[in-house]
Amino acid sequence: MPGINRVKTWLLIGSLAGLFVAVGAVIGGGRGATIALVIAFVFNGIMYWSSDRIAIAATKSKPVSREEAPELYAIVEELAMEARAPMPRIYVSEMAQPNAFATGRSPERAAVSVTRGILGILDRRELRGVLAHELSHVLNRDILVSSIAGAIASAFTYLAYMVFFVGGDDDSPLSGIGFLLLWLVGPLAAGLIQMAVSRSREYQADESGAVLSQDPEALASALLKLEQASRVVPTQLNPAQAHMFIVNPLRGRRGGGITSLFSTHPPTEERVRRLRDLVSRI
Repeated sequence: MPGINRVKTWLLIGSLAGLFVAVGAVIGGGRGATIALVIAFVFNGIMYWSSDRIAIAATKSKPVSREEAPELYAIVEELAMEARAPMPRIYVSEMAQPNAFATGRSPERAAVSVTRGILGILDRRELRGVLAHELSHVLNRDILVSSIAGAIASAFTYLAYMVFFVGGDDDSPLSGIGFLLLWLVGPLAAGLIQMAVSRSREYQADESGAVLSQDPEALASALLKLEQASRVVPTQLNPAQAHMFIVNPLRGRRGGGITSLFSTHPPTEERVRRLRDLVSRI
């Protein structure tokens, strides 16, 4: 299953990049496609090199020492050793909402942050399941993958707005109505693909984390607790940061049907079902 999710993720990113360059070509021919590629590379570069610093600053996470958080260090150290991975930097955010995230462009540059809230509601076994999920994000290079998807989607939106307000190539086949439709529909399509990438990587990290911890039920139990808490404990996060966390901190209510297409995370019920299906196979 992780292999299937990985292929699906890269197919989605390829579709997003292809759509982006194709729109650039339609707008401005070869020059438009070149500009679109340059914009995408610039956004990708910024996100690749700065994603960890941006995430840490946005959540006001602070580094903690082994003496300050001995149990947290012990769990992460044990999981990193099991995965034969470098020990990530460990941070704690004072956010009351229980949650956690991983960031960093490579395992050597990785950081794991947990909120003060999550330390208060999960037992050690559940916290270990969550940290295995986050470490799996690092090992699967999901932070890089999501940065690429987000950067292309953001660049796509920028391109659409630039065309609408500045105008395209005179030789472009698009009419005024066509530009308007591009401005409205293009960013929406890019956003939907980005959300699909995010959901795919969450499923993958759930399964990889369950295999690493050898305890799918612990992660399933933690997800149910965190989902419930996300509905009652407020957060001041920017919606653009929601994809980083193990559960959507801005969920507020259940979403199903077509609304799930606009979610950064899969339905918690489905994540739990898949994890519990793994119990007999691990």
